[in-house]
Amino acid sequence: MRRLLTVLGLSLLAGCASEPPRKYVVFFANSSVELDDASRNVIAEASAQAQKHSSHVVQVEGYAGAGNDLSADALLAVQRAKLVAQQLHDDGVSGDRIRQTPRAPSSTEASTVGSRRVEIELVSP
Repeated sequence: MRRLLTVLGLSLLAGCASEPPRKYVVFFANSSVELDDASRNVIAEASAQAQKHSSHVVQVEGYAGAGNDLSADALLAVQRAKLVAQQLHDDGVSGDRIRQTPRAPSSTEASTVGSRRVEIELVSP
């Protein structure tokens, strides 16, 4: 019985492997809107998966920590999302499939690396 459950569990995991990886994270330096080589590689991988799964919408969410100037931080989140969306488009993803959403600056993540990111997610229709 235990062996049957193990095989069943592995079969379920294998079935999930046919779906594209759904979320990619691009990190930025503090107060930056510049892509480094690692970021470009993440975006290229997301672009390749988006092109393989042409029915999926590509959701791009920009984040920034809350510093002394919330409007500047909000603008930073918008600029990061736009930059990543533009790179996805340059890498071959149709612009009409890309949805950009900036997120409000978060004071809980003000100085952490996690607040300096853009998330790319492939969303099923």
